[in-house]
Amino acid sequence: MIKVEHLTKKFGDFIAVNDISFNVQAGEMFALLGPNGAGKSTTIKMLTTLLKPTSGSLTLNGFDVVKQQDQTRKSFGIVFQDPSVDTDLTAYENMQLHAVMYGVPKSEIDTRIEELLKLVELWDRRDSLVKTYSGGMKRRLEIARGLLHHPKVLFLDEPTLGLDAQTRNLLWNYVGNLAHEKEMTILFTTHYLEEAEANSNQIAIIDHGKLLTIGTAQDLMKQTKTKSLEEAYLSLTGKELRDEKADPHEVWRQRQRARNMR
Repeated sequence: MIKVEHLTKKFGDFIAVNDISFNVQAGEMFALLGPNGAGKSTTIKMLTTLLKPTSGSLTLNGFDVVKQQDQTRKSFGIVFQDPSVDTDLTAYENMQLHAVMYGVPKSEIDTRIEELLKLVELWDRRDSLVKTYSGGMKRRLEIARGLLHHPKVLFLDEPTLGLDAQTRNLLWNYVGNLAHEKEMTILFTTHYLEEAEANSNQIAIIDHGKLLTIGTAQDLMKQTKTKSLEEAYLSLTGKELRDEKADPHEVWRQRQRARNMR
């Protein structure tokens, strides 16, 4: 379902993603792990057509991500790390807007919205403004919205960040059911290693733009001769603290704007 071959992304002299390759099978849950600034978000931006690779190739649902952007975009849904729903609209209005943007047939819009809002237990609050929602409710709405156009692939970028344990567990139950029942492919990032271990078929660890290893949690522990995924992760990426780093894409864009203004 996802094929990445020799993918590289440079911003000027800085190499954000350095010649990585991996495959994700249909219906698989794939975790992409790494420290801050490792290249995870840049990789997802390339897979979702937001950035063009410097070199290498990307295929999603059989489509060339660079050359067939429209078909690629219809093939995936995405839940961003930062909330992206319109808080001045109701949940139903957010869903309607997404349906129109993605060309969902008019005859199916209402049925799909009802089905998905019931799935994430928000149907009773469909007419409430999203600004009145809790963080967990907004996340559930974003997942419902991302599924509205029946994507083959769902990208989740830190989907449970800042949520309580009960809500995190509820969200992963939803996502796991989607992968199992609808054979949807899930690619996600998380800083909660227990989430990756419990919810993934494969785990890829990336650091400094390079893919360090890929396999099951057991594979990674065996490879590093450790007894937990956390120990394996630290063995591969080091134990030093990492400061939050600015998105290299945004840094590059700001530098380009500054040069153009001179």
